[in-house]
Amino acid sequence: MNPVKIINKELVIIGGGPASLAAALEAEKLGIEEILILERNNELGGILEQCIHDGFGLHRFKKQLSGPQYAQMFIDEVENSNIEIKLNTMVLDVNSNKIIYAVNSDEGMLEIHSKAIIFAMGCRERTRNQVFIFGTRPSGIMTAGTAQRYMNIEGLIPGERVVILGSGDIGMIMARRMTLEGMKVEGVYEVMNRPGGLARNISQCLNEYNIPLHLSTTVTEVRGKHKLEGVVVQKVDKNMNPISGTERYIECDLLILSVGLIPENELSIKAGVTLSPITKGPYIDNNMMTNIEGIFAAGNVLNVFDLVDYVSDTGEIAAKGAYKYINNKFNSSKSVEILAGDNVNFLIPNTYRIEENGEVNFYFRTKTEIEEATVSVWQGNKKLYSKRHSILRPQEMVLAHLNNEELKEINYSDPILVKVNKAGE
Repeated sequence: MNPVKIINKELVIIGGGPASLAAALEAEKLGIEEILILERNNELGGILEQCIHDGFGLHRFKKQLSGPQYAQMFIDEVENSNIEIKLNTMVLDVNSNKIIYAVNSDEGMLEIHSKAIIFAMGCRERTRNQVFIFGTRPSGIMTAGTAQRYMNIEGLIPGERVVILGSGDIGMIMARRMTLEGMKVEGVYEVMNRPGGLARNISQCLNEYNIPLHLSTTVTEVRGKHKLEGVVVQKVDKNMNPISGTERYIECDLLILSVGLIPENELSIKAGVTLSPITKGPYIDNNMMTNIEGIFAAGNVLNVFDLVDYVSDTGEIAAKGAYKYINNKFNSSKSVEILAGDNVNFLIPNTYRIEENGEVNFYFRTKTEIEEATVSVWQGNKKLYSKRHSILRPQEMVLAHLNNEELKEINYSDPILVKVNKAGE
């Protein structure tokens, strides 16, 4: 039996997607010398490798890139750096002492000691078991991401007649992709009374290809013994209960589930990291540090972001935080709570560590759609920030950036409040 290999590193990043790559590069620029990326797949890039559509990098690079193009810009830099990469490496356990246990076929069992860790494991898709669809278990039911992998990486056509449940972005993008490949998309069915994805994807992926979107409608039954033969769809009331008499049978051989994503936080839980019941991701401060000193989180492990640019931004913020922690450069251990106010569903980060030269990004989603909205940030009766938006939607993440000038009068006593109101209220 081979002995466990002991490795010592300053910074270990778990995951090889956009948050991880941005974090690693930023950490190296700051002067962290011993950086290790652990990735369970055989290539870097994460989910971006199968996202061949464009729309990536508009904020960061001011141009339209495909997912692989966006990832490659970071991968090229990482491969030309001194950052160590271990592919095909599965992380089994992480503890609060920042010791990582991992395994791969070349080295066997690894025990990795680190001064700081960045969690960047991304997220996973919900399955049919999590949306309670009744009926048989035939082949022909898969998540939108699986269909994307089949078509864009493996070169396979998974079906001919398609029903899509859920109006998430990947589902709508795949509706267009399958239509372009000659498949018949019968429609996109969404249980909510509003779409789940970005407005641009509704326009570019559905409307331009005459693919119908049915709101307040869901799949209630699957039919077929060995292979999918069809599904039953029904309208739902305001409480999401199916309305009797609205049943409709649709013949199909492929049911695509685009019903949401869940942050991948099993390792976070093992390390003792506290999770938010709303986002299902870690509670963090403005440095992306969790409740465990020296353990940071970035990207979709925090919450499912709609823009990869924001994912990369959080990776860089986490790297800066890790640098401060490793070099004992935090100015203060004092922090104030950040609270979700009017019409704000959740917030990232959850606390603000008082700093002499600070800045902070607030990422959040609204509870409802609001036209002519004002985003404001308060501490007590003092307004720190205000910005007007023409429209804010729950499915689109909002970014509020506060600079040092806006933060310089932060006190140690009152929580910070972020709220959204109609302009003029």
